[in-house]
Amino acid sequence: MKIISILGSTGSIGCNTLDVIRLHPSRFKIFALSGHTNLDLLLNQAIEFQPAYIVTKDEKSQVELSALLKNKNQKTEVLFGSEGHKYIAGHENVSTVLAAISGSAGLISTMEAAKKGKEILLANKESMVMAGDLLSKTCEINNGFIIPVDSEHNAIFQVIHDENNPDKINKLILTASGGPFRNSKIEDLVNVKVEDALNHPNWKMGKKVTIDSATMMNKGLEVIEAAFLFKIDYKKIEVLIHPQSIIHSLVEFIDGSSLAQLGTPNMKVPISYALSYPERISSGIAGISLALSEDLQFEVPNLQKFRCLKLAYNCLEQGGSFPIEINAANEVAVDAFLSKKIKFTQISDLIELALSGAISTNINSIDDILAIDNEAKIKAKLLLKGTKFA
Repeated sequence: MKIISILGSTGSIGCNTLDVIRLHPSRFKIFALSGHTNLDLLLNQAIEFQPAYIVTKDEKSQVELSALLKNKNQKTEVLFGSEGHKYIAGHENVSTVLAAISGSAGLISTMEAAKKGKEILLANKESMVMAGDLLSKTCEINNGFIIPVDSEHNAIFQVIHDENNPDKINKLILTASGGPFRNSKIEDLVNVKVEDALNHPNWKMGKKVTIDSATMMNKGLEVIEAAFLFKIDYKKIEVLIHPQSIIHSLVEFIDGSSLAQLGTPNMKVPISYALSYPERISSGIAGISLALSEDLQFEVPNLQKFRCLKLAYNCLEQGGSFPIEINAANEVAVDAFLSKKIKFTQISDLIELALSGAISTNINSIDDILAIDNEAKIKAKLLLKGTKFA
């Protein structure tokens, strides 16, 4: 039985993971859960799954949730903040950690799981983007293991998890839906409203990742993640728009053959594989019917329209601390768009401006990464206050 801590249990990935776990109560035991602001959902999850610990956002929410649990005669202990997340990620009783806290906030707890040699189900792509080399090396030193949960990386992992010679791989092809603006003209994007950008045609996700999908920054971050995760030259990683989201990624080998993973566009499919690896279990989702599917389409992304994808490739080429810089600037820009402080097209404008003054820095520790991330966010916020983005 796998003993699991879920970092981000109230988000989309966390909720889908608990749905899969409900189908297999004899295989998984929830040790700890964590959430941000949705205390009602955390309370219900605690009553159902009886974890030893829950981690909340801050001390105020800790006190509030503790009182609610006490009224329900629940013995779950409530912790809070980054120290709480580190505790449940590295606890000796835990075998598996689902890292699903969005953004850079999930890095410290993910790194703690790596230090303690846990099996890490990685749904927080920002951890690999910001600390790819360091996170991978920490896992190797401590006998930890990373299984990607993102549908694209999970698809590649399913194809090459037993392939020990990267020289046999000609290229990786990450597929992208193209988001809600795949067919939009560039000049029309300036008038995009928040609710339009949040209306993804295929996937139900959190707000931040949904906006990233609309700008294709999500795919840019996935390219960076794939380079670190699979230890492959970024020049061997391509992106192909596939609006049906049936083929989740492909691996082309040097003999000219390509292998792909296909599945219904539902996150429970890759989650179930990550949970049960190296076995397979039911996800609760039906397989695809190709006979009933519409024609599968593919197209090369327009890098003038989806500038964020081009910026991500540029950061990989620059190397060093540039992936941290772009991730930080993007977090600030997306938050500004969701807060209606900037227009949709200004997301890439702000990121590009923030990167224009960036200088690559050597990275030797988690403290280096966090310092660069913090400075990059401060810089982006200062740029945001400028007249160009007012």
